[in-house]
Amino acid sequence: MSLTKKSSYFYHLPPELIAYEPKEQRSHSRLLHLNKTSGAVGHHMFRDLPSFLQRGDILVLNNTKVIPARLIGEKSTGAEVEVFLLNQLAAKRWECLVKPGRRLKPGAEVIFSDQLSCKVLDYAAEGGRIVEFAWQGDFWQILEQVGNMPLPPYIKRQATAKDKETYQTVYAEKRGSVAAPTAGLHFTSQILSQLKELGVEIVEVMLHVGLGTFRPVKEDDIQHHKMHSEFCQISPESAAKINAAKESGRRVIAVGTTSTRTLESFASNQRVKAGTKWTDIFIYPGKELQIIDGLITNFHMPESTLMMLVSAFAGYEYIMNAYKIAVAEKYRFFSYGDSMLIL
Repeated sequence: MSLTKKSSYFYHLPPELIAYEPKEQRSHSRLLHLNKTSGAVGHHMFRDLPSFLQRGDILVLNNTKVIPARLIGEKSTGAEVEVFLLNQLAAKRWECLVKPGRRLKPGAEVIFSDQLSCKVLDYAAEGGRIVEFAWQGDFWQILEQVGNMPLPPYIKRQATAKDKETYQTVYAEKRGSVAAPTAGLHFTSQILSQLKELGVEIVEVMLHVGLGTFRPVKEDDIQHHKMHSEFCQISPESAAKINAAKESGRRVIAVGTTSTRTLESFASNQRVKAGTKWTDIFIYPGKELQIIDGLITNFHMPESTLMMLVSAFAGYEYIMNAYKIAVAEKYRFFSYGDSMLIL
């Protein structure tokens, strides 16, 4: 079996195991522990996480904040259109996706509310548009009122007010993501406090999650797949703490594939450099990870780049076996689903 073939990462997932709603309480999700040395699998609850960590461990969180990126508005003709924010290019200019595209040519104006409107300036890559917003008041406050949370495409329901809380980590800080770093959704303030009391050091990095998270791999040979670029950042303080841990042989445990990709994007000789950059790093078996010793992650879509990343870290056979067990044990899958600890 070739690990560069997309089909190698397929597994059968019964549709009823896909989580369309979050758990009532974040930490009440299940936690599958995969021992990356032996391949052994254990079944726990996420609230048991502190029992797996120890004093001196570094836990790396992605502190990005999901914005209510989905805007529904009207043209002057009364036609309803959708504008989906992707990347902020300047104070008022954004790269966006639009639906239906034929209605939104350069020059078109869209009204979202009494306080917010936009004008299409130009075409962008892959059918997108460059738009310029006009508003009265505070843009981010208005966006909170008018915008909807950008739930993953497979969740075929309208986002609710509740999703603005549940599709956001409790430590979200820096606005800019259009998808949640979902491994972090299981954490509560109480669990983070427990970990700190235990002597686990919490370190934050930032990667603004883009729609590329959900874009399928179309190439049969995954080496030809091109990742979409995402903006990421590691502060000098975070880099120093991570490097000190590596030098003293302490474990670095990433919360999520986005934290992992951030660390590996700044990695050189088993250390990280501070800085900001746009990364399109693609991690799959055969590519060595330099920084992480452990990973907390959700259960990912078949044939996705995320399946390839976790296989690179834990070993392909171990991951495919763990997923087979998770399906048999009826774990909940994807963004609002259960979690896995690879350690």
